[in-house]
Amino acid sequence: MKIAGAPISWGVCEVPGWGYQMTPERVLTEMKEIGLTATEFGPQGWLPIEAEARAEAVSEFGLEPVGAFFLAIMHDPDFDPIPLVEKELDAFEVAGGTYLVLAADSGRDGYDDRPVLTEDGWATLFTNLDRIFQAAAARGVTACIHPHWGTMVQNVDEVERVLDNSAVGLCLDTGHLACGGADVVELTKKYADRVSIVHAKDIRKDLTDKLLPGELVWGEGIRAGMFTPIGQGDIDFATIVSTLNDAGFDGYYVLEQDIMIDGEPADGEGPIDNARASFEALQALA
Repeated sequence: MKIAGAPISWGVCEVPGWGYQMTPERVLTEMKEIGLTATEFGPQGWLPIEAEARAEAVSEFGLEPVGAFFLAIMHDPDFDPIPLVEKELDAFEVAGGTYLVLAADSGRDGYDDRPVLTEDGWATLFTNLDRIFQAAAARGVTACIHPHWGTMVQNVDEVERVLDNSAVGLCLDTGHLACGGADVVELTKKYADRVSIVHAKDIRKDLTDKLLPGELVWGEGIRAGMFTPIGQGDIDFATIVSTLNDAGFDGYYVLEQDIMIDGEPADGEGPIDNARASFEALQALA
């Protein structure tokens, strides 16, 4: 089992005003300390944008670059996402990384609301996903769709619609899929052969179930502890891992626990404790 870290488990996020943002130096040091050997790059700009500097920042800690979470506007016929994608792929060539984890950016700040797509918008989204998939493949990178709350691909029916109408693979984000109403185990069984990478997130279902009815907004859920260390929530990781093993999955499991923090933790304390717990729980399933 290949396991990587994600900076969001340390509260590092692209959303303006999300909370205190820990430095790459501390986060990557703590990833290494708990035994991780690989990491995603985190939000744009947290590590250097310039490719050589990004490569140096990651290699300094002896971590294998997995790839990047990448927000792209793909539903707007007047916006071409390819130039920005190609710029990110340029950085991959120098800094490493084999997975471009795409989220269908709504064009709005944050994840608390989103527009409704027309049929033309859906058609544009499918076309752009395939264009990006092909552009990435030409450079040895796997592009996959990341279902994400507050983006244009959020709910389970939207996820299935994308997978049934495009060639792109699936980032199996267990937490976001649950938030969007999916039975994650059943979805994994149905699309196991389309899974490119796993974002391993555990949830408190009593909180995630409040999102779709509008009883809770995303930021409130994060603050309330909607995501937990793996093995301490309601996701059946044992069945998911077994299903993917049977399907021949050999990609990364990326540890994610979406959190917000208010300030710099004391040395040896803070998010590292939950990240270690998640790492050990997932290792035990290997």
